[in-house]
Amino acid sequence: MTTFILVFRCLIGWCHVLGVNLKDLVPKTQVNLQDLAGKSVAVDAYNALYQFLAIIRQPDGTPLRDSAGRVTSHLSGLLYRTSNLAEMGVKVAYVFDGAPPALKEIAIKRRVKTKEEAVVKYERALAAGRMEEARTYAQATSRLKDYMEDDGKHLLRLMGIPWVQAPGEGEAQAAHMTKRGAADFCASQDYDSLLFGAPMLIRNLTISGRRKLPRKPVYIDVIPEVVELSKVLAALEVSYEQLVEIGILVGTDYNPDGIRGVGPITALKLMKERGSLENLLKTSLSNIDFPVDPQRVKNIFIHPEVTDNYNLAWREPDVEGVVQFLCLERDFTEDRVRKALERMTKGMKEERAKTRLDAFFG
Repeated sequence: MTTFILVFRCLIGWCHVLGVNLKDLVPKTQVNLQDLAGKSVAVDAYNALYQFLAIIRQPDGTPLRDSAGRVTSHLSGLLYRTSNLAEMGVKVAYVFDGAPPALKEIAIKRRVKTKEEAVVKYERALAAGRMEEARTYAQATSRLKDYMEDDGKHLLRLMGIPWVQAPGEGEAQAAHMTKRGAADFCASQDYDSLLFGAPMLIRNLTISGRRKLPRKPVYIDVIPEVVELSKVLAALEVSYEQLVEIGILVGTDYNPDGIRGVGPITALKLMKERGSLENLLKTSLSNIDFPVDPQRVKNIFIHPEVTDNYNLAWREPDVEGVVQFLCLERDFTEDRVRKALERMTKGMKEERAKTRLDAFFG
């Protein structure tokens, strides 16, 4: 593994979920998890794992660990969230990142710095006894180490949940699978999935539920929401390529700065006025230099590195295998694990029976 890939996998942490900022532009539709029964979802695995690592923590901000000191927060999230979705009849497949594009190095270095600053703030808050503040900063220090990815893939195999190794960005691969019809939805917190061409994006799939706002005695309901690319394009009255170029103006992981002072609303206005990024750069804005060729960034989104070499097959979990791994090797509570797998198996069987019945009467 090259140094660049190792840095990417271990250090981008909590900030991995930032991506391109299009939240003020795109129309969204809230959905209930029960509405996704019978649907298949390609999940950006790293995005989900970082969410688990950030959210599943002790009151002082430390992650869950086994007796050997290995972090297990990500395994807890994978087990219980995936089993809950399977119980509802949702077919989840996880897509893992391969090597990131070289242009992502700038964003990675910035995230490393942000993470280092968060560590300092966490330690200060912890020393001062400010536990809630410490926990908030701790969420920004999450690191996905190699053994965590390997353990996650191993657990998914035992659970009968398919996973796909992307040659490049996992989000691009998940979007590609959704475009091909191999999955009904692409799941990620990032809006980058839209720039990769995902026709149906679902957000908050792995973190829905009640969440406490940082440093406030307030709880909010985090509800899954669906973003349809066709509705986004229609609402904004732009083409897919123009949407990609709007993202480039705002700033992506491959050109983090975008154009200084240009947010989503302004970027949309400029795109409608000029029609394309090329035309825009020929105007008075031509004195603004991109640190990289914007066409290279555009090509990453429109022509990403993806593969069709995968097989999405869901099977019943190997209960004893999961118990051996999680309970005997990672110190999980056996009763809780068995109950989660029991509910998961029941949900999968009921969904298969319903599918066969629907096919028969269809």
